[in-house]
Amino acid sequence: MRLRPSLWPHWVRLGLAWMAVLFLASGCAMLPPEFERTPSKAVPLDPNTTLGRIAKSSQPDPDLSGFRLMPGGDFALNTRLELARRAERTLDVQYYQIHDDETGRYLMRALRDAALRGVRVRVLMDDLYTSGEDELLLALAATPNVELRLFNPFPAGRGSMLGRFSASLFDFTRVNRRMHNKLFIADGAMAVAGGRNIGNEYFTQTAGANFIDLDTFVAGALVPRLASLFDQYWNSEYVRPIETVVASGAPREERQRRFEELTGPRTTPAPRPPAPNDVLGYSPMVEDLKAGKLDLIWTRAEAYADAPERVIGKQVSYGGIPLLDVDSVRYNVIEQIRRGRSDVTIVSPYLIPGKGGLDAMREVHGRGMKISVVTNSLAATDEPMVHTGYRRYRKDMLKLGAEIYELSSQRTRRSVRLGLFGTQIGRLHAKSAVIDGRTLFVGSMNFDPRSDIHNTEIGLIIFSREMAQQVLKLIEVLKQQGAYKVRFAPGTERIEWVSEEGGVEQVLTSEPDSTFWDRMMLEILAPLAPESLL
Repeated sequence: MRLRPSLWPHWVRLGLAWMAVLFLASGCAMLPPEFERTPSKAVPLDPNTTLGRIAKSSQPDPDLSGFRLMPGGDFALNTRLELARRAERTLDVQYYQIHDDETGRYLMRALRDAALRGVRVRVLMDDLYTSGEDELLLALAATPNVELRLFNPFPAGRGSMLGRFSASLFDFTRVNRRMHNKLFIADGAMAVAGGRNIGNEYFTQTAGANFIDLDTFVAGALVPRLASLFDQYWNSEYVRPIETVVASGAPREERQRRFEELTGPRTTPAPRPPAPNDVLGYSPMVEDLKAGKLDLIWTRAEAYADAPERVIGKQVSYGGIPLLDVDSVRYNVIEQIRRGRSDVTIVSPYLIPGKGGLDAMREVHGRGMKISVVTNSLAATDEPMVHTGYRRYRKDMLKLGAEIYELSSQRTRRSVRLGLFGTQIGRLHAKSAVIDGRTLFVGSMNFDPRSDIHNTEIGLIIFSREMAQQVLKLIEVLKQQGAYKVRFAPGTERIEWVSEEGGVEQVLTSEPDSTFWDRMMLEILAPLAPESLL
């Protein structure tokens, strides 16, 4: 059974969007005039709070950070909800997308409930995917102690993606730059960071296609750094309170009543509880919180985020000369790869290495490092246009000796072990890298031009052999039971996709699990897709 019957609907929507951007815009809307900004800062850990006391008593050394990987969606969602329920002072929430679905509304309701207990709640969302959500977001923002801000907002056409880009044709360079960060911090004591947006499919809460993704729980020395990165965005001039972007004639009390209606039990049932243990053998984080002691891996780590100024294409420079942005996520991940000695494994759902990425691969390959890459197949991806960019580099990566694996929606659904990730899976969304089996990157950054040029990202570099090995084990399961290995046919440069079914090698000579029309559209649109916009 296919993950979905065809990629045609996506192609049609994409084509219409491009036509609208190019031909339908009749003007350029502008954001409202400047307003009085109210800066605020993260509140540091307070050992008198419950979460603060647990975090402090669990930390073996003040210089170490504690982590627990969360590959299971139900565990990752439950952790966020439990932190929201137990927070006593602050919640800082930063996401690229918070969907208007059961998961998104339930989390918003948990934030609302925390605010009613007196918790200061700061919600920062990128504005790209908020189409049609203005009423819900304004309703949440009407709650006392809640402030909701939008990063790089669209000034008009807010009811649809088509209308937004049509109204911003002459401001396309700005609105094409987005905040892709994902971060959740409770009481300055505990955090969750990684690749997940907030929506049903990111937490295995839908019977349809769910994402294979990866987050990590964080406590200890790294949390203040994450809080400062949040503040950097929250107080940026490219962020606006939603009320300064969207007008609402409804009084605050009416908006609060409307929020209750929109997120009530009739439309927003509680998510199912997590399983007793996840794929790594951990019990839900709520058990640790109840026991008052965190069972984490304590180690040294670093956190990076791209500057919000990327929204205007600002580069780090000295005397007008561009410099390397040494605080960017990509720079630091590439540096860790370049320092590697034996091997690197990269997981990226949207993979377009570009010339710079190929040069880095060539450099480490020349030193004898083994390169392994895991990404989506054409049938598994939710962004087929990105696949057109990826396939331009597929042969070049193979020539450099890289092992390439493409996730198969059909194989993941047949795998018993991968069923531990959720009942219905089929798309890769995790972003990670493991260097030399001892250094781990987890974050929001894809290895593609959009993450490199247009989006801001956040990422953690964790120096832990134990955690690196955990991720490698997860990746090995994906490779063996959920992916095709891509290779050259013997003696040729013709690409083949290989899998093992029942101990027998299966070889395909065309994009797996895809239809003729999927592949035809790929050929037609590939020359029309500028790599820098993918």
